[in-house]
Amino acid sequence: MSTTYVVVTVLAAAMTGFSAVSVFLRAKWVVEPMADYGVPRSWLLPLGTAKAAGAVGLLVGLFLPVIGVMAGIGLALYYAGAVITVIRARWYAHIPFPLLYAAPVVGALALGFTA
Repeated sequence: MSTTYVVVTVLAAAMTGFSAVSVFLRAKWVVEPMADYGVPRSWLLPLGTAKAAGAVGLLVGLFLPVIGVMAGIGLALYYAGAVITVIRARWYAHIPFPLLYAAPVVGALALGFTA
C-alpha cells in the first residue's frame, strides 16, 4: 500500500464525510441548490447516509480492500448521479461542484486498483 493511496483515500473520505455532515445539518449552501435542482427534501437523509457510508467504506478499505473498492464504485456512481442531476436542472455552472468531490474518490479507486 503506497503513501499516495493512503493520503488520497483519507482525503476522499474526509471530503465525502464533510459533504455528508453538511447534508445532515441542512447547511443552507447545500440544501438550497439541491432544492433548485429538484431534489426532494425527503431524499436528504438517504443521500447523506449514502455519502457517510461511502466515506466510512473508503477508510475501512484501507484494511479490507474489497470494501474500499465497493465504496469507491458506489461513491463514483453517486457523484455521477449528482452531475446528471445538475445537468438535468440546467445549472451548468454548478457541474464542477460534484466533480470536485468525485475527483479524489476516483483517484483513490484508481490507486487502489494499481496497488
